[in-house]
Amino acid sequence: MGGVAGKTVLVTGANRGIGRAFVEEALRRGARRVYAGTRAPVAPADERVVPVTLDVTNAAHIRDAVAQVESLDVLINNAGIALYDDLSDPSMLERHLAVNLFGTYAVTQAFLPKLIRSSGAVINNLSVNALAPLPLIPAYSMSKAAAFNLTMSLRAVLAPQGVRVYAVLTGPVDTDMTRDLGIPKATPQSVTAAVFDAVERDQHDIFPDPVSQSLARDWGNSPAKALERQYADLLAAAQPVPAHD
Repeated sequence: MGGVAGKTVLVTGANRGIGRAFVEEALRRGARRVYAGTRAPVAPADERVVPVTLDVTNAAHIRDAVAQVESLDVLINNAGIALYDDLSDPSMLERHLAVNLFGTYAVTQAFLPKLIRSSGAVINNLSVNALAPLPLIPAYSMSKAAAFNLTMSLRAVLAPQGVRVYAVLTGPVDTDMTRDLGIPKATPQSVTAAVFDAVERDQHDIFPDPVSQSLARDWGNSPAKALERQYADLLAAAQPVPAHD
């Protein structure tokens, strides 16, 4: 899809951390308009930024956002939660799935007609915990694994409609979510810059920081990636051939 210069972008969870960095990086790269989705209104610092009240678990918010956004080239599903748990409380898993999986799904489906019209792109901000769980946050890890599967499924299903779907598999990033983890962390700014660079290269699975990049070298040739390609080919082969006069 190339870069975001001259394009319209929507970022969910845009009030802080990686979401705010996505907004700033899109502006720096010349985006025409950036819709900043947040649960509470935030005053824009740039005239190209349009605040959108958007809790991704709120169906009314999503409907109102669709009505507010006139056109869309790039949807960045960034909103998410990460809470410590030990899997003893099923409500913790439900909370994570509501935001990280079903919120991503609901927003994508709602904006899909606009993305099909623009031959646009979906960028889902996931985590390396989608590949292996971090026992400190197992419910989060499970929700991100499900969201990664959703991302790969959407990638295959939407390809015939001209919509590209990207998975961002981040390692530790210096945000409020990781404040209590005393480990090396990438900056949100470096992560979002790496994401946009990878999208310009049409790299579908993006490893945007030093920790995740250690996995990237072998990912393209991994059994999981090979199986994804095989399944996508099966779907493509099953698509009906357009009739000709």
